[in-house]
Parts: sequence; structure tokens; C-alpha cells
Amino acid sequence: MPISYLDFSRKLAAQLQLYPESEALNLVDWLLEYHFGLKKVDFLKFMEEKDLPEAFWQDFEKLQSGVPIQYILGKAPFYGRDFLVTPDTLIPRNETEELVYLIKSQNPQSGLRILDVGTGTGCIPITLSLEMKAPEVYGVDISKEALQIAEKNRDLLHAKVSFSQIDILNQTPDLRDLDMIVSNPPYVPLWDKEEMHLNVVDHEPHLALFVPDSDPLIFYRVIGEKGKNLLKKGGRLYFEIYEKAAEEIQSLLEKQGYDRVTIHKDLNGKDRMLSAVKP
Repeated sequence: MPISYLDFSRKLAAQLQLYPESEALNLVDWLLEYHFGLKKVDFLKFMEEKDLPEAFWQDFEKLQSGVPIQYILGKAPFYGRDFLVTPDTLIPRNETEELVYLIKSQNPQSGLRILDVGTGTGCIPITLSLEMKAPEVYGVDISKEALQIAEKNRDLLHAKVSFSQIDILNQTPDLRDLDMIVSNPPYVPLWDKEEMHLNVVDHEPHLALFVPDSDPLIFYRVIGEKGKNLLKKGGRLYFEIYEKAAEEIQSLLEKQGYDRVTIHKDLNGKDRMLSAVKP
């Protein structure tokens, strides 16, 4: 017997107790669309619980346990494109889209040489490759598994990005005269772990999330230092930053000799991005 889609979706959402009600409803819509290939408006025309395949219920159980839906579906949207994701990669987020938009809006030139440090899914360098004017783009990461996903995303989206495995804390890319270095590095201190949502802490790669409490700015410091040799004069640094440490990161880069070190707010008014210029 057909049932109301709204009633059914609310029934399922109520079982996703890890999430606020509005987010749970969105996740149910997303999972139903994935399994049926139909939008919410199509479901309003019919809905019979018996029509739901076993695979849907298996995925719904994963959702209930806290597995992020992007890992269940194997993909995540970013800047209007779908990127493959696995538990070896961070899930692309809206704040990082804002970082890409900032970079694009401030750099209309063509042929820029760009390095992304800690590339993960490759969402930043691939998007810059596709959105900017004929850039030369490189991406590095310590994780071989993450780089394999980045390369798949590059090929699927027909982008031009050169990826390589580098531990930025102990190695330096063999590049010079870069116009830009961009990074969304690990930046969450371990002491802040308890404030994070369990589905992030339990499922996303800690290697890409956390930094030691004893040296929480380690990646900003190291990338800033190496940037002085990798960037050309007038080259720019762009970071996604930990909002609780925005002023500390700004001060760090100013002490390293960078000019115009600027904190940028995201759409929620949080200090989430930073740009700087090599003098």
C-alpha cells in the first residue's frame, strides 16, 4: 500500500539519531535518490516501502552507525562536480569550495604555476585546473592511497594535474618559481577531538585531520618556510585555517617575512582562509 513519502522519510530520519532532524532528512533524500535515481519530487508521486531494495537497507544501517553518506555512496560533490571519495581521503567540504572561489577570484591571470599540498581527493588542484586559465598544477600528499583516488578523479574529470607522493614535513617538492601554493593541511589539535562529530572522528583519516597538541601549527610553519624557496617573488600562499588559531597563523607568517597576510571569513562569518604574498 502506498505511503506518504514525507511520512516515510521522517520515519527513517527519526532513526538517524546522530544527526539533527533537518540533516537527517537530507541524508534520507540523498540515499533514496542514489538507489532509485529519482529526485524527491518524483517520490511524491509514489512510495511503497516494499519497493526498497535490500541494498538500500544495508546502506541505511551504515548511515545509522555513523558512516558518512559520502563514503557509503563513494562520491561527494565539490564545486559542481562529483569526486570519488574513500576512507583514505577527507570528504570535500563547503569551506574548501570557498577557498577555491577566493583563489579563482583573486587570480584571473593565465598560465599560473600552482602547487597544492595535502591534496587528498585532488578536489582543490583539479578544480583549479578546470576553472582557471591554462594553469600548470601540481598536487602532493603523503598518502599513496589518497593519491590513487586523486589520480582517478583527475582522469574522470579530464583535468591536467601532476600528482606525486611527498611528506611535506620531511621532503621538498622539486619545483621552483611557483605562482601559488595552496593547502588545506591537517590542523585540528588532538585536544579538540572531543568537540568534533563522531562520524568525522570515527571514519575520516586522522592523518589528514589532526596535529600534535605540542605543535599545532606545524604544517603552516613548514609550508610557509618552504614556500619562501618554492614561490617566485610576488607569489601567493593560500591556506584553509583552523578558526581558533587564525591570528596565531597570521602572526607566524608575518614573522616568516610574508606581506599582506590576510584572514578571510567564510560565508558563516568564521575565520577559515588566509592569504599571504612573498615579498
